[in-house]
Amino acid sequence: MKKSYKRLVIDTATKNIYLALVIDDKEVESVYERGDNDHSVTIMPFLDSILKKQNIGLKSIDEVIVGIGPGSYTGVRIGVTVAKMIGYLNDIVVKQVSSLALMASHVKSAYVLPLIDARRGNAFMALIDTHGGLSYIKGDVLQNIETFKRDIDGDYEIVESGKPDIIRILQTDLCHVVKDIHALVPNYLQITEAERNLKND
Repeated sequence: MKKSYKRLVIDTATKNIYLALVIDDKEVESVYERGDNDHSVTIMPFLDSILKKQNIGLKSIDEVIVGIGPGSYTGVRIGVTVAKMIGYLNDIVVKQVSSLALMASHVKSAYVLPLIDARRGNAFMALIDTHGGLSYIKGDVLQNIETFKRDIDGDYEIVESGKPDIIRILQTDLCHVVKDIHALVPNYLQITEAERNLKND
């Protein structure tokens, strides 16, 4: 009998924690829940619950997919740290994916602008084309919102929340294998020099 392929998905970059168990390209268990700056407290109980519902141990997981940000500084660190721990201790393949791409994955509009507020008129953003899948038009940045929007031609949908469509993500090339688990770090992003100068004027 062919062994089923099990993926554990972790993303804590936003106010909503997203965890999922995917078996043979089907999401069989998931959590998508708004937190109160408490992802560090809830992540392990949620993971434990997901695995117990399917009677699966961590050593049975074939792959961990983690959202590496950009997003909340503390939030991103939590998910990446847990993914590194699970991958390293259990010798499991870890893949990284943009948290903004995860945000955009559930939207059906042709062009999607996932946005995570970073205060003072700035946000973590990208522009994603959903024609025939998901692909980047503009990569992940931390930038002034209005400046970013001014450079976009045509219509698009802004998305700030929503449960990711992990199966849609798996059908793209947006997940990348982490070759050195110790070198895996969150994508915090830095505000551009121009934006810094503008803010300081």
